[in-house]
Amino acid sequence: MVRAAVLPAVNAPLRIAEIELPEPGPGQVRVRLAAAGVCHSDLSLSNGTLRQPAPAVLGHEGAGTVTAVGPQVTAVAPGDRVVLNWAPSCGDCHFCGLAEPWLCARSGAAANVPYATLAADGSALYPGVGTAAFAEETVVPAHAVLPLPDGVPLTDAALLGCAVLTGWGAVHHSARVRAGESVAVYGAGGVGLATLQAARIAGAGPIVAVDVSPEKEELARAAGATEFVLSGEGTAKRIRELTGGYGVDVAVECVGRADTIRTAWSSTRRGGRTTVVGIGGQEQQVTFHALELFYFGRTLSGCVYGNSDPARDLPVIAGHVRSGAFDLGALVTDRIGLEGIPAAFEAMLAGRGGRALIVF
Repeated sequence: MVRAAVLPAVNAPLRIAEIELPEPGPGQVRVRLAAAGVCHSDLSLSNGTLRQPAPAVLGHEGAGTVTAVGPQVTAVAPGDRVVLNWAPSCGDCHFCGLAEPWLCARSGAAANVPYATLAADGSALYPGVGTAAFAEETVVPAHAVLPLPDGVPLTDAALLGCAVLTGWGAVHHSARVRAGESVAVYGAGGVGLATLQAARIAGAGPIVAVDVSPEKEELARAAGATEFVLSGEGTAKRIRELTGGYGVDVAVECVGRADTIRTAWSSTRRGGRTTVVGIGGQEQQVTFHALELFYFGRTLSGCVYGNSDPARDLPVIAGHVRSGAFDLGALVTDRIGLEGIPAAFEAMLAGRGGRALIVF
């Protein structure tokens, strides 16, 4: 038996419970978690903004050590350090054939199949986003783990599984930021801080961080922001003032709200790029009029998992971690236990802090 934070139903409080994990079957591995990040997407799953069968064990940003493998597993072995991949690509669907594994049609299949049971009554549990990282151990498909390159601390490596790959990819794959380009990043939470670091590594400048909380300024500047703008009326105007009246070359929205998406768009120069990373609900409607679409000539694009191929990008990011260019620890503002997840959710709702990291 292992301890886990269980979501009994959508919008129900999480509760700590003991669960029973099966032995890994064909093509599966069992992982003992070292750490798991608390992502805003977990909050969205718990409140029904994103769909997830329940009861479930949430958590999709994690790293740990393989303890057992099932038949037909050859890529990893017991003792290997791994990062969980919540969006593993199948390799043969339409999107994988287009070399767009982040859009894989089958990546979410595991989330819809029970993977464990409650120790108390034997009721079935679903794995949140297919990974169920809010537990001491989990069982996942073998293609949902990535070998962790040497030289990266196992605990902080959990952040590679979502925040870092998303922020890195938003800069290097979706927006394709070039050295010398100006960048605005909306939201200085875990993903936003990773995006700021990625923009700094890309050689961008100036780099403007935007957030509702003035307490985020120190975190944002430590991550690479050269300017900090408090979100509110006049945000887009202030960013244009910081860029010679034009607006930034690239704006990255990491919040998922209609008003911040609209502001990010308005703060981008003519011909610039606006990338939306944040995940909002269907009620978040963004409007544009036809004339501005023509006149400004901007590009607006969505960004799924940073448009990343984790197998390709993880070794690159790990190299920057080893060199000291990318500081994983700088994203973490709270190190907690399973019992601290509800408070971490509340902090996200209030716009406080960066990433909360569950350390087992």
